[in-house]
Amino acid sequence: MKELFEPATIGKIEIKNRFIRAATWEGMAKEENGEPTEELFRLYRELVEGEVGLIITGFAYVDKRGKANPRMLGIDKDELIPSLKRLTNSVHEINGKIAIQLAHSGSQGRYDTGEPPLAPSAVKERFTGNMPVEMTIDDINHVINCFAEAGLRAKRADFDGVELHAAHGYLLSQFLSPYSNRRKDKYGGPIQNRARIIFEIYEALRHKVGSDYTILIKINVSDFDGVGLEPEDSLWVCKELSNMGIDAIELSGGIPAAGDLFPLRTGIDSPEKEAYFRKEAEVFSSKIDKPIILVGGLRSLEVIEELYKKKVANFFSLSRPLISEPGLIKRWREGDRRPARCISCNQCLVAALKEKRLYCVAFKEA
Repeated sequence: MKELFEPATIGKIEIKNRFIRAATWEGMAKEENGEPTEELFRLYRELVEGEVGLIITGFAYVDKRGKANPRMLGIDKDELIPSLKRLTNSVHEINGKIAIQLAHSGSQGRYDTGEPPLAPSAVKERFTGNMPVEMTIDDINHVINCFAEAGLRAKRADFDGVELHAAHGYLLSQFLSPYSNRRKDKYGGPIQNRARIIFEIYEALRHKVGSDYTILIKINVSDFDGVGLEPEDSLWVCKELSNMGIDAIELSGGIPAAGDLFPLRTGIDSPEKEAYFRKEAEVFSSKIDKPIILVGGLRSLEVIEELYKKKVANFFSLSRPLISEPGLIKRWREGDRRPARCISCNQCLVAALKEKRLYCVAFKEA
């Protein structure tokens, strides 16, 4: 299907095709300040050469207290703008496009920042075991400002756009969940209140970057844990963001506490197991008038073609397949329709944690 490989637009970004590299923690930033390393420069250039339409960076912390992992990309200080600009220039000079994902880990922070992690409520984090402190109104206002200032830094560093990370159990996702958000003030209770911080971040960010700068959001269709965010509430949030002017919505799902329904699922060995958020995405795309980006278990071109034909999504986001095979999109475009060689073993992420480098363990000799 040639349409998948033709130019398309997200907000003000024109990209060469409908394939996106999903935000992926690379562990390729300097530990002391989150500055990108030469290794990250090489990785992104390899993805552009492999014909990825848009790169979304690994999540970048907007505040040091929101740092989740070691060697995580940072965008919390103006001093990072020159190095981030070199990163975007490296991508742009070979005709690539790049957005940066803005994030705060909340209670999922697994990195010792010297302060207890923040969360909507003082509810023990089921995955990390962290016991966070409940955010004050001042804390909330500080985080809103951190996201807005980070977005302005992204624009000054020549990123083509930004993506808000409101999925996978990080801070903004925690606010959306009635399990982790038990507040009694205007930021807790009904979904209208639980989503308030996201709306306020979007408005503050839009004020900083202007109407012509592209803002995306990544959000769970459901937390899949039985007690958190459910599709009905997620759909309401997405509709509101669409009305507010968000440029595109990336649909994901699950949190670490969801067990087998964690976003990075294993055992994707048949087309029926691919695109594990397709059912929810089909509903969302029929009710939202902004581009939908689908992520989650995409491995074969045939499945992606079917989803595009049925208007389940407008763009398709891949992570692990592009760790294993950065040239996958180019291979597909050139006519080699074999599925991605990724076997969904997740050993790439284990390597990033233990060996301090992200690579495909299954095909490391290939």
